[in-house]
Amino acid sequence: MRHVQCNGARLCLRDVTEADVSALHAVYGDPAATRFMPFGALTSEQVGALVKEALEAAEDEPRRLYVFAVEDSDHHEVIGVARLHVETDLPHSAEIGLGLRPDQWGRGMGTDLIRLLLSFGFKQLGLHRVWGARSPDNLPAQLAMLTAGMVEEGRIRHHLPTPDGWRDSIVHSALEDEWTDR
Repeated sequence: MRHVQCNGARLCLRDVTEADVSALHAVYGDPAATRFMPFGALTSEQVGALVKEALEAAEDEPRRLYVFAVEDSDHHEVIGVARLHVETDLPHSAEIGLGLRPDQWGRGMGTDLIRLLLSFGFKQLGLHRVWGARSPDNLPAQLAMLTAGMVEEGRIRHHLPTPDGWRDSIVHSALEDEWTDR
């Protein structure tokens, strides 16, 4: 397995490890942080299972799933989680997802994180298209995606089942040639 690390000015991405379960639980276990995710707050055991799944996926050839611990560059503290999933049938395209601890909100970290994911996808993986879907109610995610250079494509109706019922998703994407031109 090739270990991945991607450094930005304020954030670093690295492959998750079993030692990250507690720090990732601070995101996945927080009802505020999971409010717009298609699942409710997770237990520590459920987060451990996600990390185990990520470690197994990191061994796949070709690798399709990247799950990153998001670290603050200054303190090397895990403050969030990010995913990039290369589509099996469309290997030029990948979906991104992310979550940050609530104490990191409102500081532009989401925008920086999306930019790092785009850079990783386009520069290191050679992707043509990177996309992400957000809840229509998640306006901070909308702002972060647009500021990072993604384009809003449209709405997928009843896209995801959630604990509260079906949820629409708003899709945003960036294309490699558009991103490079920025």
